[in-house]
Amino acid sequence: MTEPPQPGLISPRQRAYTLGVLVLVFTSSHVDRQIVGILGQAIKESLQISDTQLGVLSGIMFAVFYATLGMPMAMWADRGNRRNIITLSVALWSAMTVACGLAQSYAQMLLARIGVGVGEAGSNPPSHSIIADLYAPHERATAMSVFALGVNVGIMLGYLIGGWVNEWLDWRWAFIVAGVPGLLIAAVVRFTVREPPRGYVEQRTAQVQAPPFLAVLRTMTASPILRQVVLGGTLAAFAGYALVIWVPVYLVRVHQMGTGAAGSTLALLVGLGGGFGTFMAGWLADRLARRSEGWRAWVVTVALATAMPLAIVAFLQQGTLATILWFVLPAMLVGAYIGPGFAIVQSYIPLEMRAVAAAINLFIVNIVGLGLGPFTVGLISDQLAASQGVDSLRYGLLAMALVLGWSALHYLRLGVLLQRQAKSG
Repeated sequence: MTEPPQPGLISPRQRAYTLGVLVLVFTSSHVDRQIVGILGQAIKESLQISDTQLGVLSGIMFAVFYATLGMPMAMWADRGNRRNIITLSVALWSAMTVACGLAQSYAQMLLARIGVGVGEAGSNPPSHSIIADLYAPHERATAMSVFALGVNVGIMLGYLIGGWVNEWLDWRWAFIVAGVPGLLIAAVVRFTVREPPRGYVEQRTAQVQAPPFLAVLRTMTASPILRQVVLGGTLAAFAGYALVIWVPVYLVRVHQMGTGAAGSTLALLVGLGGGFGTFMAGWLADRLARRSEGWRAWVVTVALATAMPLAIVAFLQQGTLATILWFVLPAMLVGAYIGPGFAIVQSYIPLEMRAVAAAINLFIVNIVGLGLGPFTVGLISDQLAASQGVDSLRYGLLAMALVLGWSALHYLRLGVLLQRQAKSG
């Protein structure tokens, strides 16, 4: 059983440092996960594969292992040392990213990407659990949005490293350059981060042992709030992951941009712009919720409902500049669900269930979102290629824009449920 927390045990500086290191970890995971997007066309040509195979490589096979193994890793995290689990995970996915650069066939590449997914399975649930122990509910969405910046910073670095190293050397070296720094990050986690007491911020500890998996699953499925979080986040991730993987391929293939130019452009839009939008969504959710609890979700509703029509217009454009300009706001807003969604899960689940609850959420989000989103776009593109040529990819991306609107409806409902829960006490 965890020892009762002691006042002053964790200083504000240490708390901020821990969050910063976890952001670094999350950044590394998204560099290694999303670099396939900017390298997609080069990999397709080098390994002579179809868009559907590229969708499998970037999405479904990675997601199956990442999401499935997240369950046992999360159960371990609710019982063991979360810092050490994160250390092991970072080292594994970084080594497997390097292995991607050494792959000589599609099968070898697929196995290496599965290895990346296996490594990343052990990172997010314990990270969510640690953050929930360090930040109180009224500031948790902001903290989770800071953590979520790792998505956008990782995508930005992945686009830049992948785009330019591919042009200067080749796509294989891009994977090696992306993977090696993660081994250093693993050492930073192991030797500089302290494991916080469970329930520290609430000044209480779990008085029972971590419950079995099915008990956590029953708790989540019985909650209308958590059901809407999972549904809304899954749909947003379905569209978001597909856009991250396929928009760079679209710019290279349809608009004839070089990988360096496409990577730099999307690094600004999705990396910097998306990072700003992701952080602001969490920050606004925490502050507007002081007036009305429903705004924890309605911030996401507004963001996704705004992104949908603008993304549709962007993918209907024929000119490169017009496409990029119309895509600016969707790139900023599509990740708005991440911080508020993570925070709501951690705030509406008992503390002894936090890591497993995060893993269940991530399992569904990633199997459907990360797994099927990129795959679906590739499948649509291949099915329409005979009649539409290179424009076939455009229709897959337009379908993803419509999914953003569907997700917004779930966050609208979620806000109503949060408001009702707050009033009932």
